[in-house]
Amino acid sequence: MVAELVRRVEAVTPAGRDRALDALRALAIGGVVLGHWLVTALVADSGTVRVASPLRHLPWLVPASWIFQTMALFFLVGGQSAVMSHARARGGDVTYRRWLGTRTARLFRPVAAVLGLWTVVAVVLLALGADSATVFALAKLVWSPLWFLPVFAALTALTPLVARLHPGWPLAVVALADLVRFGLGGPAWVGWVNLVAGWLVPYCLGAAWARGRLRTRTTGWTLLLGGAAATAALVLWAGYPASMVGVPGAPISNQSPPTLAAVAFGLAQCGAALLLLGPLRRALSRPAVWAFTALANLSAMTIFLWHQTAMIAVTALGLLTGRLLPGLHTVPDGPAWVLARLAWLPAFVLVLLMCRAAVEARRPAEPGGA
Repeated sequence: MVAELVRRVEAVTPAGRDRALDALRALAIGGVVLGHWLVTALVADSGTVRVASPLRHLPWLVPASWIFQTMALFFLVGGQSAVMSHARARGGDVTYRRWLGTRTARLFRPVAAVLGLWTVVAVVLLALGADSATVFALAKLVWSPLWFLPVFAALTALTPLVARLHPGWPLAVVALADLVRFGLGGPAWVGWVNLVAGWLVPYCLGAAWARGRLRTRTTGWTLLLGGAAATAALVLWAGYPASMVGVPGAPISNQSPPTLAAVAFGLAQCGAALLLLGPLRRALSRPAVWAFTALANLSAMTIFLWHQTAMIAVTALGLLTGRLLPGLHTVPDGPAWVLARLAWLPAFVLVLLMCRAAVEARRPAEPGGA
C-alpha cells in the first residue's frame, strides 16, 4: 500500500517541479508546529487553565527559538511561488482578479472549519460554567497564529507591485520604525508598520529568486553570515531580546510586531535555505522522501490551522485522569518539564493526524500538485 502511494505520487509529479520549494515549506510548517508545542504550556491551577512559556522560566531554552522560528521561510517560498504563479497566469490570459481570488480562496477556505468548531466549543464551555479566562486563553491559542493569513494575503495581492522591489527598501522601513520607537522614544504603534514591511523582506527575496536571482552560493553565504552577524550585534549591543519568539512579560518582543533583529534573523534563515537547495533536491529525488514531502504540503494548511487544537485536546483529555500530568498541566520551570513535554509530542502528532483525517476526508488527493 505504501509502495503504491509512493509510486502514484511520483507518477503525478510534474517533471519540472522544484521539489526543494515543497521541502522548505514543509520545514517551515514543522518548525512552527514544534515551536508552538514546545514553548507553550497549559498550566492547570484551581479549576482554571492558563498559558505559560518555558522561555520565561528556562532562559537556556532560547536557542530553541532560533530553530523553530521559521516564518521567514514561509514568506521566501511564498514570494517565489506567487511571482511564478502570477507570471503563468498572465501568460495564460488569466486576469489578476481571478488569479488573486483563486490563491486567497485556497488560503482562507480551510479557516472556516477551525473557527466554526472553536466558536461552538467556546459557547458550550461558557454555557457549562467554564471560567471565561480559561476559555479565552484556549481560543487565543487557536486564533493568534492566524495573523499570518491576512499578512500573507496582503503581500500576495501586492505581488505585481513588489515583484521587482529590492528587499533593501522594506528593510530600511523596518530599521526606521525601530529607530523611531526604540531610539527616539516614539509611539509603540509605529512598530506595526513592520508587520507588513518585515515580512516583505523575505517575500521580496523570494520574488528575486523567481526572477533568476539568488542562484549563487555566494549569495546564500552572504545572507546567512550577514544576517547572523547583524542579529548577534543587535542582541548583544542594541538591547534586542535573544528569543526569536515572544516571551510573556518581556518588555520587547521580536515578533509582535517584527523587529529589525527578527528581520535580520530571517535573512540568515533565507541564506541557509538557499544553501540547502542542492542537498534537498538530491534527497527529494528519492521517491519515498518526495512522497512524504508532497503529502505534507497537501496538508500544510490543515496542519497549521489544527496543531494548537491537537495540543489542547490532549491536554483536556489528560485532565480526565484527575491528576496533573507532568509536561502537560504543570508549570514549565525545569528540565523535567522539557523531557516530559518531549514525551507528549507523539500524542500531539496522533491527535493532529486524526484532525487531518476528519477535515480532509472529502478532499480529493492531488499529490505533487501546484
